[in-house]
Amino acid sequence: MEKKLNMKQLLVGLGLVAVCCAPVFAGGSKDSGAQSTEAKTGAYTIEVAGSTSVTPLMELLAEDYAKIRSTVKININGTGSSDGINAAAAGTSEVGMSSRELSPGEKGAGLNELVIALDGIAVIVHGSNPLVGLSVAQCRDIYNGRIKDWSELSAEKSGKIAVVSREPGSGTRGAFEEIISLKDTLVPGSIEFDGTGAVKAEVARNGDAIGYISLGSVDQSVKPLRIEGVEASTATVLNGTYQIARPFILLTKTASLHQETKQFLNWIMSAAGQAIVKTSWISVQG
Repeated sequence: MEKKLNMKQLLVGLGLVAVCCAPVFAGGSKDSGAQSTEAKTGAYTIEVAGSTSVTPLMELLAEDYAKIRSTVKININGTGSSDGINAAAAGTSEVGMSSRELSPGEKGAGLNELVIALDGIAVIVHGSNPLVGLSVAQCRDIYNGRIKDWSELSAEKSGKIAVVSREPGSGTRGAFEEIISLKDTLVPGSIEFDGTGAVKAEVARNGDAIGYISLGSVDQSVKPLRIEGVEASTATVLNGTYQIARPFILLTKTASLHQETKQFLNWIMSAAGQAIVKTSWISVQG
């Protein structure tokens, strides 16, 4: 991937919050009996669909929101960013989730874009590895098997590269592969682990290993690499110079946004909602 993801420009362009609209009913449960029950009890169901990477964050937000708004049920269906964009555009879900920027064609669908978080993915090696950084293309070539030995990258180290990845279905893996344009060509024989902790432990143990983890999980047990000469940090993700990063976007249509949904989205952008974001991701409020 040669195009730089300019997070700062993206956040300014979207204005962070795109939730101001009239309270028109739509997007919840479509069953007439369910609507009748909601009218009597004040209950409401928000249908959310899309990115599997955004799903874990949305589940945490929904769980916490239920503690203060028990009459609102939030159904979350992780099916992929493209599905979420299409569902929001078609009105089959009131809220779509995307972990990538929308294409020009998708932007023409009249969707409001709300960036709720940013996510940086650090590429990590063993602390003894003399390598300082990689290009996006080199990351891709390591993970697809074109680059097999450390000697192809550094005059100070040799040995077969132990490629460490997340398990199939992992949101972090899906994001990493999408950003570096790997497209399901992971090198055969790579080591796959369930969970960030397992990836980090293997890289910390194995001097020939390379892996990737959420930026918030980096500690002194591993060495994060610069990408295109840029250090992985909250600041470089926010200003758009660190390329292995992506926005978490919620998509809605003004005409079909229920008052309860507006309140939920506003709460996500509040200090309480962004505190949950900060547990594993990067808050758009810095």
